[in-house]
Amino acid sequence: MSQKGYILGVFLLGPFSLSVILKFSKKQIGIQWEELLDASPMLSNGLEPEASDARNMICETKKKRDGIWTVWSSGQLGNQLGQYAALYALAKLNDHEAYIEQGTHNWLAPIFKISLPVLHRDTAGKIPWRNFRIHDWMSEEYYHIDEKYLRLTGYPSSWTFYHHIREEIIWEITFHDFIKAETNKHLELIKGTRKNVTFIGVHVHRGDYVQIMPKVWKGVLGDKTYLEKAMDYFRTKYQEPVFVVASNGMAWCMESINASTGDIYFSGDEVESSPWKDFALLAHSDHSIMTIGTFGLWANYLVGWETIYFTNFTLPDSNF
Repeated sequence: MSQKGYILGVFLLGPFSLSVILKFSKKQIGIQWEELLDASPMLSNGLEPEASDARNMICETKKKRDGIWTVWSSGQLGNQLGQYAALYALAKLNDHEAYIEQGTHNWLAPIFKISLPVLHRDTAGKIPWRNFRIHDWMSEEYYHIDEKYLRLTGYPSSWTFYHHIREEIIWEITFHDFIKAETNKHLELIKGTRKNVTFIGVHVHRGDYVQIMPKVWKGVLGDKTYLEKAMDYFRTKYQEPVFVVASNGMAWCMESINASTGDIYFSGDEVESSPWKDFALLAHSDHSIMTIGTFGLWANYLVGWETIYFTNFTLPDSNF
């Protein structure tokens, strides 16, 4: 993937007063200013003080256009990350303030040190949003969106939205310290007595896609043969690889992946684990194997090293 040049004038939000955040006239949003002040708590940014201070040291302030942008919260962890990153990047690109709704905050804030402030539900419901559906990849039209109160909708999942500001996005989705500590401790236990271990995160997406891929999207899932070939590639490359397998179809993984090699670890003690624990294990690995889906895509994006991914998994006329 080729990286675009980084956008200058980086601006990250910090906490500030409601009077600055919501500069709407009564005519613009059709409600009394006093009603907005009564909705409390209105906003928070979820940043730890030291993280906020560190960011401010390297950022320049840039005047934004009037109005605010947000994104519709839908889907699970992988979708939420895609929506957050697309909002962050597109709002920055078009010089608008970005805020997240409560649903997005509920998904991401317990796991990551995200910085975008949160709109209270009551406030979000009173703003005259224009819903703007974006497709999965970046398009030329998204460089020139002229809307004051915009709510992005859809399931953006492509690196083309945000890869030009990769370092900022990675910083936005930094794990909380307690998650880092717990995950590293877990990996040490998996490592055991091995001296030169290389962790390979393996995400196997199954769940409802077992039915959806062939019946709706004209595609297939990563199968036993694909996973064996991918693992063998890393076995020939590294002295002591350990494959950390996470999946929403762990029973299938247990039946299909040969664990007699002694280098396989099934996350969650061979049952489906919590999404954030699986995600953290995958993201803290050295390299990656993925099948399909935004969950695996984002884990691999955080790893940032070598990833084997499943290609040509749909027919050419698939809408996927």
